[in-house]
Amino acid sequence: VQLQASGGGLVQAGDSLRLSCAASGRTFRSYVMGWFRQAPGKEREFVAAVGWSGTGTYYADSVKGRFTISRDNAKNTAYLQMNMLKPEDTAVYYCAARAGNMYYVTYGYEYWGQGTQVTVSS
Repeated sequence: VQLQASGGGLVQAGDSLRLSCAASGRTFRSYVMGWFRQAPGKEREFVAAVGWSGTGTYYADSVKGRFTISRDNAKNTAYLQMNMLKPEDTAVYYCAARAGNMYYVTYGYEYWGQGTQVTVSS
C-alpha cells in the first residue's frame, strides 16, 4: 500500500482543515487507516484511526470532539476533518495503514505516507 497525504496548511486558531490520504492498491478496504502527528522536538503521536467499514473509530484524548476520521473505500481515501484547531495541533501529520481491523490499537502500522504540515497560529 502506498499512501499520499495532502491538505495541510497555515490556519488561525479556531479554523478548520481537512486532510486527505490517498491509497494505492485494491486492498484498501482491508486496512485500518490511522493518522499520526509529530511536532518539532516531540515524538510522533497517535491521533485517530478508522476501521474497515468506517464505523469503528478511535481518537486520542487531545483531539476527541474536534477531529473526525473517515474513509471512502470507493475512492481509496481516508480523511481527517480537524475543527477548532489550536496552536498545539501544529505538527507534521502522517497517514498510515495496518492490516487487520483492530482500529483501537495505536501501534504496529506497516505503511506510512509522507507528512503534510499543519501550522496553527494564535
